[in-house]
Amino acid sequence: MRLSWEQIRYRAAGFVAEWKNETYEKGEAQSFYNAFFDIFGIRRRQVATFEKRVQSHDRLKGGFIDLFWPGTLIAEQKSSGLSLDTATGQALDYFDWLPENQKPRYILTCDFQNWRLLDLDENREIRFRLHELPKHVESFAFILGRRRTYGTEAAVTIAAAELMGKLHDQLQASGYTGHDLERLLVRLLFCLFADDTGIFEPKDIFLDLIENDTREDGSDTGAKLIELFDILDTPEDRRQATLPDEWKIFPYVNGDLFAGAIRTPRFDKMMREALLNAARFDWSGVSPAIFGSLFQSVMTAAERRAKGAHYTTEENILKLIGPLFLDDLRAELDSARARKTGREAALNAFCQKLPTLRFLDPACGCGNFLVIAYRELRRLELEALEALYPKVMTGTGEEARQGFTDVGLLSRVSVDQFHGIELEEFPARIAEVAMWMADHLANNALSLAFGTSYARIPLRQSARILHADALETDWESLIPAAKCHYVLGNPPSSAPSSRPPASASRCAASQGFPAQAARSIMSPPGS
Repeated sequence: MRLSWEQIRYRAAGFVAEWKNETYEKGEAQSFYNAFFDIFGIRRRQVATFEKRVQSHDRLKGGFIDLFWPGTLIAEQKSSGLSLDTATGQALDYFDWLPENQKPRYILTCDFQNWRLLDLDENREIRFRLHELPKHVESFAFILGRRRTYGTEAAVTIAAAELMGKLHDQLQASGYTGHDLERLLVRLLFCLFADDTGIFEPKDIFLDLIENDTREDGSDTGAKLIELFDILDTPEDRRQATLPDEWKIFPYVNGDLFAGAIRTPRFDKMMREALLNAARFDWSGVSPAIFGSLFQSVMTAAERRAKGAHYTTEENILKLIGPLFLDDLRAELDSARARKTGREAALNAFCQKLPTLRFLDPACGCGNFLVIAYRELRRLELEALEALYPKVMTGTGEEARQGFTDVGLLSRVSVDQFHGIELEEFPARIAEVAMWMADHLANNALSLAFGTSYARIPLRQSARILHADALETDWESLIPAAKCHYVLGNPPSSAPSSRPPASASRCAASQGFPAQAARSIMSPPGS
């Protein structure tokens, strides 16, 4: 069974605990690599061999590769204290001596505690310590047969957006347009993200469905998708007993994401291939925080100007929410952690405060401001929880967190603390999905920190995104002013009505959101 990245990170943490004190190459190198491949659910002997003999072309030199995966990997293992530079040079010599059809793309050198992974195709090297392995497991995506997507989160997200943009354009050109197209794309976005991040288990079941259970000409792809959406919207105990096993493994998602009928899209071969290309992409590296780039990728420049859509960078969003609320919360957490007396009570009070805060973006677009605000709130909560439940040494000599029984009860910050108003339906729905994506990534981080698996599926809570005109809507219908703590966002550059754009503070005041209820800071348009 293929593992999700969440499961792999969890297994990597166990690997770290087992090998944290190992230093001697000859004694345990083979056991070390057998255990390393097991992190990914792969039996080492199925893909790689130990002690592969190689000779230089003139046969004057030779040696043995510690671990060799033809066409994929050379691994050279050293004892602690020996030079990894020398090990890399030795591995590169072996690379030169191999037949062309066996030359690998990756070279790994390691002394148990220090790791270096060299990608010869990308001319890129990463270095890390053993305890950092859970953070770097996706760099070993090639073990699972996947190509690692390098680059910044922005570059990876834009690449994903471009893949979806191509599918959008093909469907639109075929006459599948409007509300149905927008709902279809949002549902597909969730499925693609879920397939790579542990929401769907085992991983790649959505890819397998499209690749193996639909015809190459695409003629039944649309019908299969509609059937899948119905399954995702049906609790397991209400599904038909005659449902095939490959469909039963899809979870009940809830959250109204898959509720409501849409027209069955008619795919052709090119559309199916565009969907497969998107499904083969590694969506675990996509950032929900900048997911608005997807919306931009499926709109023309003229439409962006007309509708006032803006992509605000994560850097600028952090500049805004820092002085608005984040800096104060950070100072409060640091003060609680530094207390010599009453530390536990102060940390508990901080954790209890965070889920009481309410946020509103009255021109939220695809939700970038809300997503980053939520992500930062969850990060603060996780730091507080780690301080409340520090790691201690167990009787088996391993570190573990004590004092809790259910990690799901620890985190109380949720997406339903966040509210938005958006004029266009498509970005409003993207904002909802982006918040769920951010929530799942935060749950993965919580799982990794506490050594247990936790996911909020089926979806029980949702950000409240109102599809409406913020200048014409009673904000109280979304969130009472007395319960709103912060108003934030990026106002559109042109008002959709005949009235001129109102400033954030004037809008908030006119809606009855006083200063004591809502501190309002909004970035300038297009920042």
